[in-house]
Amino acid sequence: MASRWRRGFGNVRSFVGNSLGGLRGTSSLASWVVAGTLAYFLWVRPSQQLKREQQERAAAAASDPYRYVEKRKPIPDAQDTGLVYGSEKGAKISEGSSRS
Repeated sequence: MASRWRRGFGNVRSFVGNSLGGLRGTSSLASWVVAGTLAYFLWVRPSQQLKREQQERAAAAASDPYRYVEKRKPIPDAQDTGLVYGSEKGAKISEGSSRS
């Protein structure tokens, strides 16, 4: 009975060792710690921070819509900045400069 249990445990241990890439001992553990740490800082943590920021923005906008300020800058008007030539917005034509 004990030999059956020992054999079963050995099979499970062998399966786990093979599924981890065949590395054994501290090198295997260290490599998994490094991989897990990288995965956390590159994928898990940024997605959690993004979700938290979205929730904060939604809560701020819902609580007081006049207090909420969007962080993005507005796109400037091309005619006001001089990128498009022509008459300016709101420019009045003076009466003395009309052609006859």
